[in-house]
Amino acid sequence: MEWQADGTVIARRPHGETAVIIDVLTLEHGRHAGVVPGGASQKRAAMLQPGARLSLRWRARQADQLGSFTAEPLRMRAGLMGDQTGLAGLNAICALLVFALPERDPHPLLVARTEALLDLIEAGADWPQTYLAWEMLLLDEMGYGLDLSACAVTGATEGLAYVSPRTGRAVSREGAGDWADRLLPLPALLGGAGDNRGRDLVEGLAITGHFLEHRLAPDLVGRPLPAARGRLIRRLLDR
Repeated sequence: MEWQADGTVIARRPHGETAVIIDVLTLEHGRHAGVVPGGASQKRAAMLQPGARLSLRWRARQADQLGSFTAEPLRMRAGLMGDQTGLAGLNAICALLVFALPERDPHPLLVARTEALLDLIEAGADWPQTYLAWEMLLLDEMGYGLDLSACAVTGATEGLAYVSPRTGRAVSREGAGDWADRLLPLPALLGGAGDNRGRDLVEGLAITGHFLEHRLAPDLVGRPLPAARGRLIRRLLDR
């Protein structure tokens, strides 16, 4: 078995004395792991850091084996290490991908959005809102997408102000009634009717965090969210 593709490193771990196992994110093959012989050397280790873009050849005798990679650098994305918030963003993105994505299950839209987000972070652009949209997409791709198109109670498409923490559906002010204090605020950033724009990112990340922590993590993965996500959120909210 053999394939060639470009991919981005999202995890690496030691394997024996001289090799490493890397997880890469590829358009064609999704999250895919393999051994890189000699990858622990100082010269090779530098190009196998999370965020690095590689040209890859994967080989294995059987399709279900771990297999090995031959890897050559395409982009090192050194700018991802340029500041602590950007590094926290890289760590959170990689950790969530390894946590949530089944191995060898292609998700081309998520891959494309991930590459674009990493490029934004590397460029030093204003990326936190794009990160929020990325978490929304991750939930959707994993089968836990939110329905914010209309009120779950009245069917109205205007005046949407809340999200049900149970169903992930939008709720209008009228539809919320006495249940409003049990719902999650829906910020304008995600199509809500609220005008508290100073808290848009806070409220948006609270929504995605709720469904990542209370739906995706226990139902799909069976363990808590990676700590890297919490570290990033604290940095973003403290800025």
